[in-house]
Amino acid sequence: MAEWVYPLGSAADDAWQVSLGAHDSATPVRGWAYTGLKVAELAAGAIIRLEAADEERIVVPLEGTFAATVDGDAYSLRGRASVFAGPSDVLYTGIGKAVEISSTSGGRVAVALAPAKVEYPTRLVRAEETPVELRGAGNCSRQVHNFGTPAALEADRFIVCEVITPAGNWSSYPPHKHDEEKDGETSLEEIYYFETRLAPGSPVGRGSAGDAAGQDPVGYARVYASDARPIDVNAEVRTGDVVLVPYGWHGPAMAAPGYDLYYLNVMAGPGRVRDWLISDDPHHGWIRSTWEGQDIDRRLPFTA
Repeated sequence: MAEWVYPLGSAADDAWQVSLGAHDSATPVRGWAYTGLKVAELAAGAIIRLEAADEERIVVPLEGTFAATVDGDAYSLRGRASVFAGPSDVLYTGIGKAVEISSTSGGRVAVALAPAKVEYPTRLVRAEETPVELRGAGNCSRQVHNFGTPAALEADRFIVCEVITPAGNWSSYPPHKHDEEKDGETSLEEIYYFETRLAPGSPVGRGSAGDAAGQDPVGYARVYASDARPIDVNAEVRTGDVVLVPYGWHGPAMAAPGYDLYYLNVMAGPGRVRDWLISDDPHHGWIRSTWEGQDIDRRLPFTA
């Protein structure tokens, strides 16, 4: 399990709290080839730079506001108070371009990336342009920000979105896979970057250690084998943790009662088609039929 689960700090590299799968990442991941992620926490006025490389990138403010410069062109990214406050502006940079990111307020920023060859234009996607999808129903309700999906963004290789799951709900469910190139399925690596928080309205007590907050926002992520390739992940996740899905059934991503769960997804693979085509685990796919008689969780959508 260790090679697929990276708790906060375990994949750090200089100023980056997370650096996995990039051309310059110091933490190697055996068998990982198509996606990458960098995450940094910056003080107000701090600057971080990415050199030009054969990677397409999308800059995603997680908390706070940022400015970015791509080959001399400046962009202002209106951020958000947190990942639970609705969509943010994001910036697709294309390939072969140096990127400089500066924090105007202090906060966290993610850069999703994928090795790529075909050039597409730099594009600023404003928060109000982001397609917001409410997926599932009942306790499988979740909110999806589809700013980097094929329908919303022209890009070469990757598919990028973010998902918010209210406390007590299950996301990435029913378990599914995308690890073969065949009719109805595409082969895609997938990165899950997580953040968690105490759900609004939850009572706050004192923890066993006597701390005033007395809380430990936590979620859970599951990945298991779909064929002869072994994989078995059942991980606790908190803010800053990463789970990699090279293949296999994955789901659910579970928001524990009392704690909301966020994750940023980055997917790409070797196939010709840039599309998210999946197969459900046949033991659990039937659950989709139950959503027809249920309402979407009334806590959604999460907005500012």
